[in-house]
Amino acid sequence: MEISSITSHPFDDQKPGTSGLRKKVKVFQGPNYLENFVQSIFDTQADLKGGVMALGGDGRFYNRQAIQIIIRLAAANGVARVIVGQGGILSTPAASCVIRKYKTNGGIILSASHNPGGPDEDFGIKFNTANGGPAPEGVTEAIFERTKTISEYRIVEATDIDLDQLGIQQLGDTSIEVIDPVADYAELMKQLFDFERIHQLFNSGLFQMRFDAMHAVTGPYAKRIIEGILGAEPGTVINGEPKEDFGGGHPDPNLAHAKEIVKLTSGINAIDFAAASDGDGDRNMILGRNFFVTPSDSLAVMAANAHLIKGYKSGISGVARSMPTSQAADRVADALGLECYETPTGWKFFGNLLDARKITLCGEESFGTGSDHVREKDGLWAVLFWLNLLAVRQESVEQIVRDHWRKFGRNFYTRYDYEAVDKAAAEGLMEHLRSRLSALPGSQFGNYTVDYADDFAYTDPVDGSISKNQGIRIGFSGGSRIVYRLSGTGTVGATLRVYLEAYEPDPDKHTLETAKVMQPLVQIATELAEIEARTGRSEPTVIT
Repeated sequence: MEISSITSHPFDDQKPGTSGLRKKVKVFQGPNYLENFVQSIFDTQADLKGGVMALGGDGRFYNRQAIQIIIRLAAANGVARVIVGQGGILSTPAASCVIRKYKTNGGIILSASHNPGGPDEDFGIKFNTANGGPAPEGVTEAIFERTKTISEYRIVEATDIDLDQLGIQQLGDTSIEVIDPVADYAELMKQLFDFERIHQLFNSGLFQMRFDAMHAVTGPYAKRIIEGILGAEPGTVINGEPKEDFGGGHPDPNLAHAKEIVKLTSGINAIDFAAASDGDGDRNMILGRNFFVTPSDSLAVMAANAHLIKGYKSGISGVARSMPTSQAADRVADALGLECYETPTGWKFFGNLLDARKITLCGEESFGTGSDHVREKDGLWAVLFWLNLLAVRQESVEQIVRDHWRKFGRNFYTRYDYEAVDKAAAEGLMEHLRSRLSALPGSQFGNYTVDYADDFAYTDPVDGSISKNQGIRIGFSGGSRIVYRLSGTGTVGATLRVYLEAYEPDPDKHTLETAKVMQPLVQIATELAEIEARTGRSEPTVIT
């Protein structure tokens, strides 16, 4: 085996965002770009030398080629064993499962999550640590610092590994083990959920569902588990074949992009339950008959009903939510006498809380929900949780959620996304808001009085680390909020996200249309930030 040292030079744009490094495919295909970043991982993560590494991705364009390059880099850098999903496939939660089950020294996941795929679209790479979760800021910062000084990378000159053949292949001193990407994950799900109860629900003939895999990575997982093990009728999983361009669609499970299942749950002939997951399998959307469950409400319902689920019957230790996520889970935690932690956006912030057993469930408003079974959000897990809950309670999705609102009140919730905004304009908007924060408390906007206004900072209760400038919060008396944040998941310009939350304790008002309830807050939010004047956008790109 011949190891080559290839002279390279630093790139100035390899700083990982909230979920790793994301760029256009053509950027990653450029000379030395992928190699530099991966070599920087090996240079900063000493445990990988002589250690074990998991590797896989969501199957998007360039996934297979990138995996071959990474395997050759791993062999040249002394990794003893690489565990890779068959066909180069591992959903993000399944990768976390593999890292934890086989006690690897970490893993590399290739995904740009819910971003589009294809030759002219997006690609991404991130490193997960030995706990199975996304690398914390200290690790990503070390990798980034290394990318700024790197001058060469080491790679093996070898033929490609057969990614479709299960078993062990050798590359010099490095063992490459190709595994069934679904088996370990499916076994974990059996431990958490009452599969027999869910099978009975499907077998009753009184329940119909559809799962939209959006031509992304969860197709094989959902077919094996939902149709195979649980016995749902063939065709329950739609768009189940992973494609490099996600079938030309946008693999983001929301009302705008998953229109096929939204239609299936609408009207007089609507099915009982539908769900979707995203490009790499870590997000979920839950729908009932003519009923949409917001991710914020989904987390709160899960927390309130966890004791009914096999793997959580002894109760939960606590709950955490990202700062922009609605405060619905806080009310459940308060009723149960549990702590509810508010963290910055980014799943990595839940890792310390999960490892310290301070929380069992966690979630983000961006369609991500999870628990302590892995260290990533998990789309299919959330769907199975809801299936188990429906089987136990024998009520509809709408009945379960409306019952929840009667007990805890309703947090009306909306997110406005302004995508591909000029970066300088977006940053100027945020600075303008920051300059106004100290003067806002006590101000009156229509019927809303500002209770607090700040730029959210988080002190990790486990390790004491501090994360500043995590989003601007404007809270009103009575529990309503506006949050502004620049997203780190896009690849073009900046994405301005505006989160709007209105708390309503009166059950008689829970049936009001969300758009009508939120309109006063929308007007306040757009005028306060001068969105149209500063970005040129009179309307958001997406409303969720």
